[in-house]
Amino acid sequence: MARWEPNAPERLSKAALELFAERGYENTTVIDIARRAGLTKSTFFRHFQDKREVLFGGSTLAGLLAGAIAAAPATATPIEAVTQAMDAAGRKAFTPDRREFSALRRSVIAAHAELQERDALKGLALTAAMTDALRERGVPDVTARVAAELGALAMKIAYERWIAAAAEDFGEAARRALDEVRAAIAS
Repeated sequence: MARWEPNAPERLSKAALELFAERGYENTTVIDIARRAGLTKSTFFRHFQDKREVLFGGSTLAGLLAGAIAAAPATATPIEAVTQAMDAAGRKAFTPDRREFSALRRSVIAAHAELQERDALKGLALTAAMTDALRERGVPDVTARVAAELGALAMKIAYERWIAAAAEDFGEAARRALDEVRAAIAS
């Protein structure tokens, strides 16, 4: 093995995604991923519970969204707080350098029912994190749930658009999608 190098989780995620695309998810082992990344199996398990987790990143995004909602100005409406969370996601998680990785990730997930199920569960966890963060701000339960669900739908639409349109900023795509979702409800 090579000497220690930084960014082991990122290297493992990249290696896993490349291998999933080349060989298929089922035909890729944790050992294959670690070797491709130039790391050991034990290093893999220090960062990820299993090979699925390299595609889903634990609770990092949920924490980012909840933190941004908590940090929104006290005068922000629930939708404004959710919008701030989507902007934070664009600045920290959905950056231009992650677009290619995200597009490949999406295609790998689309090809495997098990991964689609895990992705759906991750989406529910993100919605729950936003709902809880809004409740902690004193937003009534139903309002918190609706705002979080609308935000989650807007994020899903924005994610698809962001991957497809290389020039578009995720935060802008998310705000536009949220405006479209709100307009659809109003009509």
